[in-house]
Amino acid sequence: MLIKVRSASQASENEVTPRGLFLSRRSIIAGGAAALALGGTGVLPGPALAAPFQAPLTVSPKDPKMDAQTPMKSATSYNNFYEFGTDKTDPSENAGTLRTRPWEIAVDGEAGKPTTFGIEDLLAFPLEERVYRLRCVEGWSMVIPWIGFPLAELLKRVDPTGNAKYVAFQTLADRSQMPGLKYPVLQWPYVEGLRMDEAMHPLTLLAVGMYGETLPNQNGAPVRLVVPWKYGFKSIKSVVRITLTKDQPPTSWNRSQPREYGFYSNVNPEVDHPRWSQATERRVGEFSRRKTLPFNGYGEEVASLYAGMDLRKNY
Repeated sequence: MLIKVRSASQASENEVTPRGLFLSRRSIIAGGAAALALGGTGVLPGPALAAPFQAPLTVSPKDPKMDAQTPMKSATSYNNFYEFGTDKTDPSENAGTLRTRPWEIAVDGEAGKPTTFGIEDLLAFPLEERVYRLRCVEGWSMVIPWIGFPLAELLKRVDPTGNAKYVAFQTLADRSQMPGLKYPVLQWPYVEGLRMDEAMHPLTLLAVGMYGETLPNQNGAPVRLVVPWKYGFKSIKSVVRITLTKDQPPTSWNRSQPREYGFYSNVNPEVDHPRWSQATERRVGEFSRRKTLPFNGYGEEVASLYAGMDLRKNY
């Protein structure tokens, strides 16, 4: 089994749920991945129950630095996924209508080998379990063990051309499966984007699972983006298209409210949202607030991407 060493800023397996609960779940994973003290408490709510994750895992060693893992029940019942409703409980209550098989992601644009990947193709990538902080622009945060692989590995398969400067993402928009689409909260489908170097960064993950199980519908099944140093709305869910482009792509929240949501959306405690401060955050499950870390604590790895940029202007 490959062991990947993690930097000090990344979250650790110490932050996960009780050992006994996780090991009982982990014992049924194909391939017999290492039984570490990971986990998550509680069960998945509503109709969007997760199945045991039938895929090999690459597990990182323990890291002494980080906070307590968010219980699984909280991480799967307190969500923003407006395609299923705008209340935090709506996704877990309504996402059972989402059909995640079959599923395809078309990767096209400035690519020498445009390819459509089925979910089976995605699950064939070498998968890793990574414990990342998740920081919402609304001022709450979580710590979640994701299962997935670096987005860079997918993009390499399509042979990006020299014109590929940005990567655009698109969520499924199917009114028969997503009841929230009948409300004009945003311009549908939901779209997001990254600069090419952000997309190719080794921390940028395509996630297909969490807490040792298949990704629940309400958390963006069957595949979502995870960019841990940016606000959570950048981590687009239920992805169906990835397009490499020479021009900066539109993003849903920036298109809706450009004064409040910039393209970059890096976690920056010094740049407040017009309606609330970003200086502190509340970890879901805790009562007190804590200081927000620049780049969500991943500055050691990603700050160099923005050398010379005005991060107040490029928020």
